[in-house]
Amino acid sequence: MKKRSSQPIESPSKLIDARIQELGDWRGEMLGRLRALIKQADLEVVEEWKWSIPVWSHDGIICTGETYKKVVKMTFAKGASLADPAGLFNSSLEGRVRRAIDFREGDKVNEKALKTLVRAAVALNKSSKKKK
Repeated sequence: MKKRSSQPIESPSKLIDARIQELGDWRGEMLGRLRALIKQADLEVVEEWKWSIPVWSHDGIICTGETYKKVVKMTFAKGASLADPAGLFNSSLEGRVRRAIDFREGDKVNEKALKTLVRAAVALNKSSKKKK
């Protein structure tokens, strides 16, 4: 019989808050800004914590928010199936399923285009769910 951990499980939102706080530099600011834009784009978005990173979902994964030394990476789970007229995707372009956007220190965020991309990912998730 396994013992239950006496440690309370933190909510995904609190874990994301903690990640932003612990970074304490431009990466934390960027991750917080991207998070806010995702929430503005989809009021029903669900914040999750998987693979030790923030994940945003709505009828399936929309995207993840990974932080590295020189980039904050937003990986869209079904990015290869999304139209990207603003050309936001700049990483993982060879993949058959995912696409990503690498944000570097000082990069400007095209907020309107990013929100459009998030909404398109939600719409794709919803349409995929209906087919099942």
